[in-house]
Amino acid sequence: MAASVAPLRIGILGAANIAPLALIAPAREVAGAEVLAVAARDAERARRFAARHGISRVHKSYAALLADPDVDAVYNPLPNSHHGLWTLRALAAGKHVLCEKPFAANAEEAQRVADAARTSGRVVMEAFHWRYHPLAARLLEIVRSGELGEVTRARASLCAPLIRPGDIRYRADLAGGAMMDMGCYTVSVVRALAGEEPRVVSARAKRSSQRVDRAMEAELAFPSGATGHVVCSMLSWRLLGVSARVTGTRGTLHVTNPIAPQLFHRVTVTSDGKKRREQVKDGTSYGHQLAAFVSAVREGAPFPTTADDAVRNMAVIDAVYRAAGMEPRKPAAE
Repeated sequence: MAASVAPLRIGILGAANIAPLALIAPAREVAGAEVLAVAARDAERARRFAARHGISRVHKSYAALLADPDVDAVYNPLPNSHHGLWTLRALAAGKHVLCEKPFAANAEEAQRVADAARTSGRVVMEAFHWRYHPLAARLLEIVRSGELGEVTRARASLCAPLIRPGDIRYRADLAGGAMMDMGCYTVSVVRALAGEEPRVVSARAKRSSQRVDRAMEAELAFPSGATGHVVCSMLSWRLLGVSARVTGTRGTLHVTNPIAPQLFHRVTVTSDGKKRREQVKDGTSYGHQLAAFVSAVREGAPFPTTADDAVRNMAVIDAVYRAAGMEPRKPAAE
């Protein structure tokens, strides 16, 4: 990127806890990115957040931030129920959007966003940061090389305890639930590794309330005949576990922590009776994601977690909920 090109100036919708890790810290390292502004429902909280993180501009409302002509792009880490609504409003204001996962409350809303993104000509990226770390490319390379033979099964799990009182992930009105918050990752991982779109065969939920799942498990089937399995939990006997596994006719691939490999990860490949271990150490998943976002906006570079891909991921999530006897999540009202 030429040094004379102005940085991509990004505004944050909401003083979310994820923003420093996912955007603010990476922006200090990624050339061509600048966090310019923040807005929050609580103006005082926004001011404290801005002061803490060195953000120069504070807006009194999300709408005011979108109206700021100096803001080129928006990072949307709002509650799940508000992802689609405010991404649509950001697009209508002419902004590019990096939207936290899950992309929308359900597939229908995700499709509305994808249609709007196409019409607007703006970049809309779903923030599945794991897809941007070089580890993800290496996993796909191994699977596609034929070293494992034909893929027969792909599995992914993401279980971590979330027991903070009042956590929004347990609120139905904010489109919460384990499948939304953590299961979206497992579906993304399995779809990528299998290289196909799955059909949901069955699903079983453990609920924290009638409308909110605290854990979910689903069995999948792919057009090739391969099967899939996803497990996610915010609160169950599976307290902690982040992994993926691909089984093929010639061998297996197992990876510990494909989601945030910068913290720790291990890849184990067994093929034709031989075993080896690998690691891919190259920056943070969030840094690579932000760099890809800047390149997509400035250079039109392709990227994997597009709005259309998000529609497909949300369709699987909706199908899992239905198979578990629950309704897909609902978006926030206009």
